[in-house]
Formats: sequence, structure tokens, C-alpha cells
Amino acid sequence: MPSQPAASPSALPRAGDIDRQAASRLEQWMARHIGDHEGPVAIERFPGGQSNPTFRLRSSRRDYVLRRKPPGALLHSAHAIEREYTVMAALGPQGFPVPRTYGLCEDESVIGSAFFLMELVEGRILWDPKLPEEDPAERRAIYDAQVDALVALHGFDPAAIGLGAFGKPGSYFARQIGRWTKQYRASEAPHDEYMEKLIAWLAETVPPVTSSRIVHGDYRIDNMVLKHDRPEIAALLDWELCTLGDPIADLTYFLMMWRMPPHERIAMDTVDFATSGIPTMEDALDRYLTSSGRVLDRPIDWYIAFNLFRLAAILQGVAGRAVRGQANNERALSAQSRVAPLARAGWENARRAGAPA
Repeated sequence: MPSQPAASPSALPRAGDIDRQAASRLEQWMARHIGDHEGPVAIERFPGGQSNPTFRLRSSRRDYVLRRKPPGALLHSAHAIEREYTVMAALGPQGFPVPRTYGLCEDESVIGSAFFLMELVEGRILWDPKLPEEDPAERRAIYDAQVDALVALHGFDPAAIGLGAFGKPGSYFARQIGRWTKQYRASEAPHDEYMEKLIAWLAETVPPVTSSRIVHGDYRIDNMVLKHDRPEIAALLDWELCTLGDPIADLTYFLMMWRMPPHERIAMDTVDFATSGIPTMEDALDRYLTSSGRVLDRPIDWYIAFNLFRLAAILQGVAGRAVRGQANNERALSAQSRVAPLARAGWENARRAGAPA
């Protein structure tokens, strides 16, 4: 993770900031739980991120990253940093690229909400999936690395690495549709006809249950640290939405950007796939299916419709937090404007998959 500038001393406090008293309690906690810790600690907040406030902690021995829940009343099952910690602690010893974990604290009296500490991984974070600064060969290599890492993640048997009870049994898609429908409605969303159509149609057409694998839940390039000198993933970050489920859902969340509405930052509508080095959606899909041996049970449009619905529901939750004053950054305030176009795009994909008019 590259260095990030500290917030301006004159900046207004944001939801989740760590004040001096909390910082003192945090240092005491670190001294008790990290054997070789040496203080003092300087705290800088990373910009970006819509959900869990994230900080760089500088100490004389090493730098850490702290992830915390935002303070205040939260939607049920949201901001699951405990799950982030658990899955990274399980994957790291298997050689999968995640940061080393240093400790989880569920005692809210320390800084006001639960948090965990992990290694700060140095490298490149690339925010634009069109990779404008790279040449075609590098772009292709980076995309191949993303697909291959997803194949590796989905290759783990959860029970064999201590994650057998990490997710609930039954249909992943049915659970996800139910969960995000509840979150969407709990966020007091304005009526949207396409979201209502998606909620009804997706629930009626769920794919059959498959063997569960670890799914990241937010697999995209800006949640990765790439090595400085080569197109290789040094660490996969932001495991807040991880669970056990259908690996095709994880894959098609990644592929969703090829079908994004044009106004979205990660939309691929302007990419020249013949010259850019970026694979087409079909090429990326084929690489994954060939390497993993998996197959699609539904047209890919069904899975894209599902993921666009899910993203729209997530953003509605972000908009709800902004209204309640729990937003993690200024971009949260614009989340509401993204929901309706994503829902419309989701319904367009549903129609391609056979949904009635």
C-alpha cells in the first residue's frame, strides 16, 4: 500500500476519526498484544473507502494498517471487520497474497468500535481499470494476474484451512438476494421500478446450489496492491464482504465492469479491446473457466444482473449512512445518484437473460 498524506490539521473531524484519548488507549492495547511493538505511534487516515475507516499507524519498528468499524448504530451484518480479519488470518499461512494480521480488538472502549491491525504492504494501487499509464503487454499481464489470483482463491477448500463454518449452508444467491433486499429497504430507499423488478425476478430464478468456496465479494483492481516491479498481486485487500458461496458470483462481480453504465468510474465502454491489451469479458471469462474447470449454470447476463443489483443495494446503504452522518468520505454523498442507473443496467442484463418485459 503506498504512502498516503495525512489529513490537514485544520480539516473537520470525520466519522470514525481517532482522537488523542483514543490514540493513547490504542497504544496501550498494542503494547499488550503485539510482543515487539515499540511506540509512540503516529496516526494518518487513508483517503477513500466507503465503509470502514482505515488508518496508517507509523511506529519505530514498523508501519501498520488499522481498519475499524464506524461508530454509532449500524445496519445488521454490515462493516464485518471481524470476518475480514478471520479470512486473512486463514489465507496468509496458505501463501495467498494477503497482509499479515497482528490482532483483532472487539472491545469498543479502546477507540470506540471494533478494529484490527494488519501489515502495511508496499506496492502499487491502480485506481483506473483501464490502466492508462501502462502499455498493452503490461495491461494484459495485470488482467491475467487478477483472473489467476481469483482462480487460486476459489481453489481452497474452506474446511481444510479452518473456514468451514465461515458461511451459512444453502443457496448463496438466495441468501445474498435476501440480505441485500433487506439492506436496501432498511436504508429507506426511494422507489425504483428496476430494483423492484430485479428483486422479484432474481429471487425466482436462482441457480442451483454448488459447493461453497471463499468469495471475496468486492474483487476489483483498486482493492489490490501490485508489486512495484512486475504485474503480480502483492496483497488483496478489503475483505469486508467475504463469505463462503458460489465462486461464479465472485468472478462475475469482477466481470461486471464490462457491462457498467458509462458514467461509472470503472465502466469499460470506451476501451478498444483490439489494441489496448485489456481482454474482452469473454476472454477473461474463458481464462477463468479453463483454469478452474467451472461452468456457468445460467447465461452470464443473469450473474451480471445479480451483481448490478447487489452493487446498487450496497450503494443505497452508503447513501443511507451519509444521511445519518456515518459517511466515511465525501463520495458517499453522491452514492444515491448511482443507484438508479445501476438498477436500470441490471434490468437490461436481466432481459438478456430471459426476464419478461
